Amino acid sequence: MTKVREFSFLESVDAMYDKAVATVDLPPGLAVNMKVCNNIYEVRFPVGFRGGYRVFSGWRAVHSEHRLPAKGGIRYAPDVNQGEVEALASLMTFKCALVDVPFGGSKGGLRIDTRKYRPDEIERITRRFARELIKKDYIHPSLNVPAPDMGTGAREMAWIADTYRMLKPEDINGIACVTGKPVSQGGIPGREEATGRGVQYGLREMFRHAKDVKRTGLSPGLAGKTAVIQGLGNVGYHAARNLSAEDGMKFIGVIERDGAIVNEKGIDIEKLKSHIIEKGGVKGFRGGKFVAKGNTVLEMKCDILIPAAMENQITMANVKRIKAPLIAEAANGPVTFHAAEYLTNNGVVIIPDAYLNAGGVTVSYFEWIKNLAHIRFGRLENRRDELRGQRITEMVENMTGKKAPAHLVDHVTGGTEEIDLVRSGLDDSMRRAYQQIREVFQSRRKVKDLRTAAFVVAIEKISQAHHWMGV
Repeated sequence: MTKVREFSFLESVDAMYDKAVATVDLPPGLAVNMKVCNNIYEVRFPVGFRGGYRVFSGWRAVHSEHRLPAKGGIRYAPDVNQGEVEALASLMTFKCALVDVPFGGSKGGLRIDTRKYRPDEIERITRRFARELIKKDYIHPSLNVPAPDMGTGAREMAWIADTYRMLKPEDINGIACVTGKPVSQGGIPGREEATGRGVQYGLREMFRHAKDVKRTGLSPGLAGKTAVIQGLGNVGYHAARNLSAEDGMKFIGVIERDGAIVNEKGIDIEKLKSHIIEKGGVKGFRGGKFVAKGNTVLEMKCDILIPAAMENQITMANVKRIKAPLIAEAANGPVTFHAAEYLTNNGVVIIPDAYLNAGGVTVSYFEWIKNLAHIRFGRLENRRDELRGQRITEMVENMTGKKAPAHLVDHVTGGTEEIDLVRSGLDDSMRRAYQQIREVFQSRRKVKDLRTAAFVVAIEKISQAHHWMGV
């Protein structure tokens, strides 16, 4: 048998696009335009510290500007490269279209090993990188809006927002130049958990459809399902914590940089996360067996495999040993194109990253709207809703002559907090997107899997935008 050359991350995304676009009727040339990145900016800049200078390389790619601003995170990692940034920008375009977020796709990356620098040094590097991007309008509330990604978080976004404010104090909407900020600095509750929460909502929605679950060979319901998760960073932690605590799933394997923890009886996610924060890895955790070759745990028998770390983790090198009947792509591009083809042909169901990883950008959209409105969600109506609940409770009690249970009264009269609205909006977005994907999958003969269906949904929405723009 001829050995298949493994695709790079960008090649996998392009191949998936080509497979999906072949099933869609588009005007000549539009398919090519929608595939390639519009532009990419590479910058090298020096930062002086420790008695000398260090030169850093960074990128900001814009895949599509069919809607503005373009949206996508900034990744800090020692092996970031242009191809990776372009692939991530492409995925952002399709994610935004899938969940009806009116943004184009963008992504940024800085080649840096943050473990080698102190927080004050990372701040200086971040602010300098931000200045380079701001000068070219690659950070701008109406043109290009970054967010956190691997290696960055609310802290870095706060530094970037402050740098923008200092350079452009006249911009009344300047706080919207980035999302994922601390709540005290214009952020929104629920943003940190958003991508992991989106994974939870996406899995819930799939398991609401008995026909879809039947394809996996699993029984209905998430409760009791065994899972292995790779990566207990921001995405993986919130996904695993919520799925175990709220949906009753049992995590029997957790893979991290330094190895993996396995426990057939279930792993306490909160305790393991605390151990990682304290010790820097999973080694030494007493709640399970340590496996030095962590990635071999991807091959462990379980109901649901959740790769939530890096791209290209399931490849042709290990795909034949994957035993999970359902793979939920919480990370960007964790399954290569050829590996996905092999798995699909062998009956494994993959919930695609372009859909399942879209929770972050969805809540970033809510934060951006909040920043442009200059008012938090719920501020005008919260007490009105609370008063309405009190009046309804009084009416029911007067009509029945009975006192309503205290827990129900608290629920009805509690008002609506911003976090409740954020989670409601995210849940609705993930539900609607999945329903559109499964409709395409079920109704079109040429579409053989959910990944292709997701790309088809996104491509058709983007092509409609081009049509109405007259492009």
